[in-house]
Amino acid sequence: MAKTLKRGAAFVALARALTAGARGGPSLGARIGALPRMIAATARGEYDGGLRLAMMTAAAAYIASPVDVVPELFLAVFGLLDDAVMVTWLAGAVLAETERFLEWETRRSSVVPGQVVP
Repeated sequence: MAKTLKRGAAFVALARALTAGARGGPSLGARIGALPRMIAATARGEYDGGLRLAMMTAAAAYIASPVDVVPELFLAVFGLLDDAVMVTWLAGAVLAETERFLEWETRRSSVVPGQVVP
């Protein structure tokens, strides 16, 4: 379960998420609604998404950072291109991770709590 979220996987997840309604997958609303539950489950240590959430938080901070304005001033279009790539990656990463979380929630709800007796 500790597989890392690669750059290509994030873009593929974004494309799949945008067409998920037609294929019967989780809707965009269900994925966005799962985000607070995913953060809470990660904070409680129940879900293993800590590193991925940290990467997504860092990407959001990079996008919102005023330091990132400097490349836009000097490089114009090329400065905006890095933001476009980062926003696309962040959207795909959030959608991929929320899909993974929803699958985890489904599997977790089918497990009966208790202890194994030898």
